[in-house]
Order: sequence, then structure tokens, then C-alpha cells
Amino acid sequence: MDIKEIIVVEGKDDTTAIKRSVNADTIETNGSAISAECLQRIQHAQDVRGVIVFTDPDYPGRRIRAIIEEHVKGIKHAFLPKKKTIAKNGKSLGIEHAKSEDIRYALENVYTVQEDAPACTITREDILMAHLIGHPSAKKRRDRLGEILNIGSTNGKQLVKRLEMFQITEQQFGAAIAQINQEEENA
Repeated sequence: MDIKEIIVVEGKDDTTAIKRSVNADTIETNGSAISAECLQRIQHAQDVRGVIVFTDPDYPGRRIRAIIEEHVKGIKHAFLPKKKTIAKNGKSLGIEHAKSEDIRYALENVYTVQEDAPACTITREDILMAHLIGHPSAKKRRDRLGEILNIGSTNGKQLVKRLEMFQITEQQFGAAIAQINQEEENA
């Protein structure tokens, strides 16, 4: 699988995992304190070939993603759920621990943020009714929603923004919630 865009990852081990999975070039941020020089390289990559941000599903990874998104417009996002990035010893997580087929799946299902996107019609009330906030299993349900919609995991405050960012329709949202409800009934 050849990837035209340049993939932004956190470090060398992530680059190794990407290169064993697909034919692609990477830019490493070397942590969540992204330098101005690194942001300039990412902007140049976006201008020339396009960029896919593929960071770890943890706080530093989300922070890196947010910083890049703030400075570079039109980027694409690839996500993997936490459970697909846990090390064999269970002590760490990251893209470097993911299986090649999971990395390929994430890169086949990237999202592009569109600046002039129509407003999302999914409300905070919808999220509350779907038990994604204010419910004992809300975090688990949000994580599963992120997996189904391939938008990554998020906290309750960020969920509406993430749904807007990736232009998730009411139909997609409703189908995902129905799937989660069905899975919980069958568990």
C-alpha cells in the first residue's frame, strides 16, 4: 500500500511501524512540544503532498494533533483505538505497538477536516440521550463510538467538536449508537 501524503507521527518507533506496514514517508514530532521548525516542515509537506496526522491515542497524541490542526489547515487524520496500540507487556501504548493490518486499516479510513463544513446537527442533548455523557458507561460508549466512526476516542466536552470536525451525519451517529446498544444487549 502506497501513501501519497506524508504521515506525521510522534517518534522513530512509530516511523518503523508505519514503514513495515505501508510505503510512506513520515515526519516525527519528537514529543508533544512541537517546535516552530517542525510545524513549518508539516506545513510544507501539506502544501506539497498533503499530511495525515497519526498520533498515539493518549493525551500527548491528542495534544500534538490539536497543535498541528491549529497551525496547518486541510490535514487528514488517522486513528487507532487504544486497545489496538497496547504493547504486548501491557505497560505502554502507541502506534509502534499496532499490528500492520490495523495501521493499514487506519490509513485506508482517514478523515479530512473541512473548514467550510456545514454545521453538525448532533447536539449535546443527543449525546446525553445516547449515554455518551453523564452515564456510568459513558466513557466506554464514547470509546466504542470513536472506533465505529473511526474518529478516535474523546472526552465528553470534545465529542461534539469531533463529530462536527469529521462531518458525522445524524444517520451515521444513529447507526453507531444502535450498534453500541446491540453489542451491549448481546454482551
